[in-house]
Amino acid sequence: MTRHSLNVCFESAHQLSVFIFFFGATSTTSTDRMAHSQWAAIFEQKASALAHGDSWILQFDDSLVPDRPDAGWQQYIRTTSAWFTCIDCGRGWPSNRVMVVFHMRLSGGQGVVKVRRFRQNCKMCEDAPMDEPSVTPENIDIALENLMEKIRIKCYHENLGQANRPFVKMDVKSPHEPEHCEGCMQGVCDRS
Repeated sequence: MTRHSLNVCFESAHQLSVFIFFFGATSTTSTDRMAHSQWAAIFEQKASALAHGDSWILQFDDSLVPDRPDAGWQQYIRTTSAWFTCIDCGRGWPSNRVMVVFHMRLSGGQGVVKVRRFRQNCKMCEDAPMDEPSVTPENIDIALENLMEKIRIKCYHENLGQANRPFVKMDVKSPHEPEHCEGCMQGVCDRS
């Protein structure tokens, strides 16, 4: 497994440090690094607002298995929209059924969030590789805002209710194609 890391430190009144690690990336293109750094920057901002004085780590982990968090971990599954671009032919397409799985744990003042963004592949290319979703900064913000609510509920046992801010949908002309969706192939795409 390839490991990419970027350390981002943020000190608030509660001395919160956030370290971001990139795990399991299928490629190390500048586009992948830029996408990870967008998630990292927004995560840093959101985690600093938790105000519990704990350190939180965000890890990209393509080996996460939905509905099988390790013992002591909590799960949150979310749908968002994203743009995909085939790395073989360059064709692009939008999708409003992009699954994102988060596993989270807080232990001894150290919080860890693992995230997996499910991929899709091109329907026009034979044996096309799975392509990473390109999620807009607005939808990353929404997904991570909802994640922070889940952390407050599941890790800090706060009573916040179950409201989720909806993601911003894209204009999609064709139906979702399960045979080209990693989330559908793993049985996670039909819920959220």
